Amino acid sequence: MIAVLGMIWAYFHYATDSIFLTPRNLSNLMTQMSVTAILAVGMLMLIVSGNIDLSVGSVLGFAGGIAAYAVTVMEYGLPVAIIASITVGVAIGIFHGALTAYLNIPAFIVTLGGLLAWRGAVKWLLGGNTIPISNETFKAIGNENLPMTFGWILAAVAIAFVLFMAYRNARSVKDYGLGEANYTGELLKSIIPIGGIIAFIIVMNAYQGVPIPVLILVIVALFGAFLTNSTTFGRYLYAIGGNADAARLSGINNKRNILKVYALLGALTGVASLIFTARVGSAAPDAGVLKELDAIAACVIGGASLMGGRGTIFGACLGALIMASLDNGMSLLNVRDFMQDIIKGSILVAAVGLDMMGRKQS
Repeated sequence: MIAVLGMIWAYFHYATDSIFLTPRNLSNLMTQMSVTAILAVGMLMLIVSGNIDLSVGSVLGFAGGIAAYAVTVMEYGLPVAIIASITVGVAIGIFHGALTAYLNIPAFIVTLGGLLAWRGAVKWLLGGNTIPISNETFKAIGNENLPMTFGWILAAVAIAFVLFMAYRNARSVKDYGLGEANYTGELLKSIIPIGGIIAFIIVMNAYQGVPIPVLILVIVALFGAFLTNSTTFGRYLYAIGGNADAARLSGINNKRNILKVYALLGALTGVASLIFTARVGSAAPDAGVLKELDAIAACVIGGASLMGGRGTIFGACLGALIMASLDNGMSLLNVRDFMQDIIKGSILVAAVGLDMMGRKQS
C-alpha cells in the first residue's frame, strides 16, 4: 500500500504542475484526512471483531449538530459542547452494540437503520437549517496549527512510542519462550517509521506547523495501536472476528466486548464530529453524508478483511491517506464530483474483491 500511495502522489504531483507535494498542500491533505482516519481507527476495531457500522456518517452529523447547538443556540462553553458530542456518540454506540450483541440483530440491519434514523435526528435538531459556529476557540480545533516547537515535542513522543513498541515486541519473544530477545533487529525495523516521523514534522513546519486535527489523529492512532496490539481487549477482538464460536468456548465474553467496541467507535465518532464541524464552521443537515463509506473503504484498502480477524490501525490510517490523496488530487485537477464518486467506489469494490480472492486462496 505504501508503494501505491507513492505512485498516487507522484502522478498527482506531475499532473498538478508540482503543486501536490508542496508543504501547504500536504498540510491541507493531512487535515483533510484526519476525520476519515479517526473514524477508520474505530471502524477497524469493529471490522476486526466481525461487525460493521453503516451509521457513523449520520452519527457524526448528529453529534456535530449537538455541539453546534450547545455552543451557538444554548450559548454553553466549548467544554460542554465537547462532552455532549462525545457522550452522544458513546450512547449511540452502546445502543447499537446492545441491539447487535444481546438481541442478535445483524449489525448491518442495526446500523443501516441507524443511518436513516440519526440522519432524521440531525434534520429535526437543526430544523433543516445550517447553524454557524461563532465560537472562535471551537473553530480553532479544525483550522489552527501548533507552534513549530510543539511539533518537535510531538515527534519526540511518537518516536518514544515506536521505540517502546519495538522493545515490547522484542521482550515478548523472550517472555513467551519463543527465543532470545532480538533488540537490535526490532530497533532496525524502527528506523523507517522514525524517519517518517521526522520527515513529517519537517514538512509540516515548512508551512505553518502541525495542524491541530492531525495532533488529535496521532493521539487516537497511537491509542488504537496500543489497544489492538498490547491489550487483552485487542486480542479478544481479533479472536472474536477470527472465530466467534471458538472465542466464546475459550471463555471470551463476546457480547460484552462487542458492546465495548461499539461504544469506542461512538466515542471516536464524537471526536471526529468536533473536528469536522469546527473545520467547516457550521453544522448542517447533510453533514457527514457517506463518511461511513470513506471509513470502511480506508480499512479495506489498508488490508482489513470484512470477514473479521484481520487488519491494523496503521493500515486503516494509510487507507484513509490514500482516500484523502485521491480526493485532494482530483480536486486540484478539477475532476467533476460524479467522476470522483465513480473512481472511489470502483476502488472500494476492487479492494473488497482482492480481499475475497485472497481469502479463497488461503
